[in-house]
Amino acid sequence: MSSRANPKVAVLLGGPSAEREVSLSSGRECAAALREAGYNVVEVDAGHDLVARLNEIKPDVAFNALHGRWGEDGCVQGILEWMGLPYTHSGVLASALAMDKQRSKDVYRAAGLPVVESVICPKSEASTRHVMAPPYVVKPNNEGSSVGIYIVNEAANSPPHLSDDMPDQVMVETYVPGRELTTTVMGDKALSVTDIITDGWYDYHAKYAEGGSRHEIPANIPKDIFDACMDYALRAHDALGCRGVSRTDFRWDEARGLDGLFLLETNTQPGMTPTSLAPEQGQVVDMGFPEFCAWMVEDASCNR
Repeated sequence: MSSRANPKVAVLLGGPSAEREVSLSSGRECAAALREAGYNVVEVDAGHDLVARLNEIKPDVAFNALHGRWGEDGCVQGILEWMGLPYTHSGVLASALAMDKQRSKDVYRAAGLPVVESVICPKSEASTRHVMAPPYVVKPNNEGSSVGIYIVNEAANSPPHLSDDMPDQVMVETYVPGRELTTTVMGDKALSVTDIITDGWYDYHAKYAEGGSRHEIPANIPKDIFDACMDYALRAHDALGCRGVSRTDFRWDEARGLDGLFLLETNTQPGMTPTSLAPEQGQVVDMGFPEFCAWMVEDASCNR
């Protein structure tokens, strides 16, 4: 990062992914927080003219507030590396691995972390037969924010009718009943565990609609489960090669105790509104939102 007294920060937001609206919200909140923290901030809607825009602005740091494909899967990270522009969050390889749910599971398994059975198959096959015994979940292999989640219950006679906007290849994985837990890692430290409480599945609506879910932080769960979430999240962050801030999501089947805790995925670009899960965990360690965003700017670099 530049040693200038008042570094110029380009906040990358929006972009062309299915999560554009979420990214616009995250980016605007981060830009406001960074201005409050004293940075010279320019908001950049990351389109196909991104390189030209950045060459024109000449920032010292790129704050990556993009979500979903292109901004979270290593593509933008590669552009920033090529430009030699320091940036926040994870680098090319970690971003690409974490965005590919099946490959990240392979990394987790190699690191001795618990994951559920899953397969990748054509959308047409998942729509015409039970690829595995119900209950199971069907979802895109490389999207975030619970875009395109289908839960097939144990009593389901037929497979789900998948929407036209689902990708040609989908992930089918064993459904884990119980609670949704998440842990944020910041640098080399796991922050806390949040219990995400909803009326149903923690889907796109539950994540982003007002009143869609509530967050209990620190989670009121047994100490061994809490400690395991903290340990597993840090190990997942390290195994994937993540940098800066990441957030790892879990499902926990209470009836099975520690044997019922499974990693779902690691988010290298977690939501960044003040009430998003990662910033909320920052507050638990007495780090306000402007300070949380500023930490990421100071952590920015190339060769991530």
